[in-house]
Amino acid sequence: MGTAHPAMPTPPGRKARRAAPPKQPLTQEAIVETAIRVLDAEGLEAVTMRRVAQELGTGPASLYAHVSGKEELRELMLDRVAAEVRLPVPDPARWQEQLKDLAREIRRVYTSHRDIAMVSMGLIPTGPHLLDIAEAQLALMRAGGVPKRVAAIAVDTLGRFLDAEAIEETAYVAKTPAGQDAWEHFQEYFAQVRDYFSALPADRYPTIAGMADELLDEGGDGRFEFGLDLLVRAIASYVEEPGPS
Repeated sequence: MGTAHPAMPTPPGRKARRAAPPKQPLTQEAIVETAIRVLDAEGLEAVTMRRVAQELGTGPASLYAHVSGKEELRELMLDRVAAEVRLPVPDPARWQEQLKDLAREIRRVYTSHRDIAMVSMGLIPTGPHLLDIAEAQLALMRAGGVPKRVAAIAVDTLGRFLDAEAIEETAYVAKTPAGQDAWEHFQEYFAQVRDYFSALPADRYPTIAGMADELLDEGGDGRFEFGLDLLVRAIASYVEEPGPS
């Protein structure tokens, strides 16, 4: 074996080289976290295996040892985001309000990660955190007396509603000009649409023209709350009354 020598100083006239920081070991968790950072900054379309590899300072081929491809990466991202959802302890006396609170929490988390809800569309949840959410929703409905079959379909209906809400809200924000508040921007847009509806030919569109104010008055949160209340009331209508003792 050769003798180890101390590091040499930089010769005169040359720039000192900075030592490259040691690379962190590549893991599935690091890949997913990096992909979510790209998502939050630029949106889902920017999340590719090549782009994530660049962010990690490696080549796309090295990612395939941990993730089978873009589709699996997106599912892992969604499940990681779902871990941020705070879950309730079922209280049979408050199951409807808890179901609404959980829906609000899912909406909050999904909209905080741009268009991540796009991944959820057409996807049956299999990841552990997504299953935690489904388990919580089903447990709340069952605690309230919702029949199994109704709860099984309702959990899917709620999921579609929340996905659509998150996707639309993200789309609205994406259309907002840089530096402008999203709500102010769409207040202006809604005012223009209200004027347009009011000016429609009354003989062809009498109902729309006569409801221009009502159609545009309610904001996004109000419409979300109305839709959520509508769904939960419908689910509760299937609760079976206990038979005589």
